[in-house]
Amino acid sequence: MDSVVEAALRTRIIQWVHERAEANGGFLRRDELLDFHIDGNKLPVIDYSRGIRNPRDFSSTLSIVSSASGPYDDTESEDGLLHYAYRSGDPWSGDNRKLRHAMETGMPLILFRKEVANVYTPVAPVYVVDDEPENSQFLIALDEAFRYIPDPAHLTTPQREYALRLAKQRLHQPAFRTRVLIAYETRCAICELKHGALLDAAHIVPDSDERGLPTVNNGLALCKIHHAAYDQNMLGVTPDYEVRIAMKLLEEIDGPMLKHGLQEMHGRQLVLPRRRADRPDRELLAWRFERFGTLS
Repeated sequence: MDSVVEAALRTRIIQWVHERAEANGGFLRRDELLDFHIDGNKLPVIDYSRGIRNPRDFSSTLSIVSSASGPYDDTESEDGLLHYAYRSGDPWSGDNRKLRHAMETGMPLILFRKEVANVYTPVAPVYVVDDEPENSQFLIALDEAFRYIPDPAHLTTPQREYALRLAKQRLHQPAFRTRVLIAYETRCAICELKHGALLDAAHIVPDSDERGLPTVNNGLALCKIHHAAYDQNMLGVTPDYEVRIAMKLLEEIDGPMLKHGLQEMHGRQLVLPRRRADRPDRELLAWRFERFGTLS
């Protein structure tokens, strides 16, 4: 396939991945990715059984899959880059050859984090920026700018800090949203709105705090208005999972959004995840609710 045609096709695929993921709530399901069609032709975006997708007519890898284990991606090192091991077999042919070609040409890839079975958080575009034969691995960055750094394997302190900020914004936060929304079956824990594009994952303890880990039990699936109200301490949640609206807001008289969207939520019980391990941690809720009481 001509490189210009391939690049244009990748752009369209990446755009579809972003649009579809956002409609779902930040993620895609396996069957959506395998059943993707473009220009009347079926073109799976992930492989049926492997963690790398190399379409026959493409000169470079289209996508790679990284399985998540724990709150952070275990294939990401302290430098904020993805350290992606060579595929099995000849290091100079097959999958490795197409990954190497992506590095040489600057072709963008799609990184999928497999959060739970059959659910993927996309991060795109990402770029292969270095090849380390001595370590049998490629380095993959979340920003094209790293292609122009002379030695991505040895980043300066400012470069490493930038890479880590990117990882938090483009990898950890979207992955947290996916895990929380899946646990809450893609619905707001307060009003039960089920439109993924209108749902967020709200931290109970903010991620700026050392206890604010991106784990499901430190999160709440909230629609955007309830998330904003929670962040502004207009809305609180007790350790017993009861919604409270700030007194000054309860006393206001305004239009139907205030009345039905916020005031009528006062005293409502959260809709909780099925799995107990995914339910909000009561101690974290108590910590946050104490601040709501102080500021509301």
